[in-house]
Amino acid sequence: MGYRNLRECLNDLEQTGQLVRISREIDPYLEAAEIQRRVYATGGPAILFERVKGTRFPMVSNLFGTIERTRYLFRDTLDLVRRLVELKIDPANAMKDPLRYGRAFPVAWAMQPKYVSHGPILDSTTTLDQLPALQSWPDDGGPFITLPAVYTEHPHVPGWQKSNLGMYRVQLAGNDYVPNQQVGLHYQIHRSIGVHHAAAIAKGEPLKVNIYVGGPPALPLAAVMPLPEGLSELTFAGALGGRRTRLVRRPGQLPLIAEADFCISGTIDPEKQLPEGPFGDHLGYYSLVHDFPVVNVERVFHRRDAIWPFTVVGRPPQEDTSFGEMIHEITGPAIPSVLPGVKAVHAVDAAGVHPLLLAIGSERYVPYAEERRPQEILTQANAILGQGQLSLAKYLFIIAEQDDPQLEIHNIKGFFAHVLRRVDWANDVHFQTRTTIDTLDYSGDGLNAGSKVVIAAAGRERRSLTQSVPSNLSLPDGFRDPCVVMPGILAISTRECRQRDDGELARFCQHFATDHPINEFPLIVLVDDAEFTARTLNNFLWVVFTRSNPASDIDGIASFTEQKHWGCRGSLVIDARIKPHHAPPLVEDSEVTRRVDELAAPGGPLAGIF
Repeated sequence: MGYRNLRECLNDLEQTGQLVRISREIDPYLEAAEIQRRVYATGGPAILFERVKGTRFPMVSNLFGTIERTRYLFRDTLDLVRRLVELKIDPANAMKDPLRYGRAFPVAWAMQPKYVSHGPILDSTTTLDQLPALQSWPDDGGPFITLPAVYTEHPHVPGWQKSNLGMYRVQLAGNDYVPNQQVGLHYQIHRSIGVHHAAAIAKGEPLKVNIYVGGPPALPLAAVMPLPEGLSELTFAGALGGRRTRLVRRPGQLPLIAEADFCISGTIDPEKQLPEGPFGDHLGYYSLVHDFPVVNVERVFHRRDAIWPFTVVGRPPQEDTSFGEMIHEITGPAIPSVLPGVKAVHAVDAAGVHPLLLAIGSERYVPYAEERRPQEILTQANAILGQGQLSLAKYLFIIAEQDDPQLEIHNIKGFFAHVLRRVDWANDVHFQTRTTIDTLDYSGDGLNAGSKVVIAAAGRERRSLTQSVPSNLSLPDGFRDPCVVMPGILAISTRECRQRDDGELARFCQHFATDHPINEFPLIVLVDDAEFTARTLNNFLWVVFTRSNPASDIDGIASFTEQKHWGCRGSLVIDARIKPHHAPPLVEDSEVTRRVDELAAPGGPLAGIF
């Protein structure tokens, strides 16, 4: 049976050696986040900060710091939830193997929330300024809640059945927020809370909202689960937690999750927005200041033994990587039933999740053809880009399963090699321009605005992949330090970009003809630091796919446009330099880094933890 609340979870982790207490006072301003990043990077334990400066509430981080610990937290229910997913795909499975699937039905019962008259969340109340003021990065606009579960109900269909529980960041103070009365609520496009908010605006009324922190560990995972619109995440929280989510009924108000540690209750103003941010986000850059909804706070509830869980986001991988892995483990088998013909989709964490999707599809349209080419997988690519949060992707690489049935979607190097051996840049590059991208991605033309590209490769191998820089390679003036990233991919350093379109990409491509040896590399990336880009696979993924907008930053050698289709006969080239309109990357505060170094030195309170 799953944990009833956060305290039960932490006791279990401590008893099994998976949690460490820190009794020294820790500053929630930058220091706690610096410690968390280091603990995560070493695969360390969950950390309970018993004394936190400026607040009486302890904090805990790194609960989901390894995929093994995340699986441990849900060890009693994870396999049963997978069986429920299998039944959703094919209900006939229950008849084929009743012993296997019979055990899943009690979990299905746990999906139904239970109303109660009282709960620990009603023990006490406090004010916003008494909560832990966690700030993770030096230029953040103030303290933020980084593991919230934000609950709303549809204004036209009240009740938990059409409710939404989502993880949207919350700014506790700073900017123009009235202290102790307002918090900022930032949600990205294509989120279900937006449907509720739009309905409330249409009715001319505020949207009631409860912002939960803490509670059973199933709550935050349910809040990030990509469920279909109209299906409440509370049902998933119950299934994964192995027990019905208890809701305290409040006439005229939203219910309270009985076992949550904290709840900030209020309403989203139907007319007012206020500046929110900056905030160091999961792409590895700051998301900048923009107007977002504001919550007028009415009450702040907390249980008597409340603990404040938090995480830190930044350049991936970070703790939220475990969420992505769990989502894939649970929902991955359902992809073919949602997207016919698609075998697997991988949102690449190292590239910031939304910037890069890899997909394996099926090419069955013309089975008698002598040579396979992208046809059905283009249809499947459009279906992928029309599916929920997958629609925020910028780059989608899709291949046909028939060309290599053994290729595993998470083998990123193998996937790129498969594509680059087969791709025909003259035919296989397909753009969508002036469309939506991730709110947090500043590589495009404005907030939520950018482009997409589908690169679809199918059929025979067209080339072998070069693994070393040709000795006779010459580069135009200003381009230097060619480094092989992986077979077939070359990184080249070039000048700093000082204006949005400085012509360097076009100048590079126009310098070469198709018979030049540089075309031995089918993919070339122009970057600020080629050695850094080529040093690791994660560096390549992060630099190239977070710093480029396909429509403006892709060109090629011997490029052409024919019947509005763009292609090239030589290498494809991506300009992945930092541009003036990009958001700044995240950098730690050197003084805080020095202080944490001292805490972790031999004899210090953090010695041996990381």
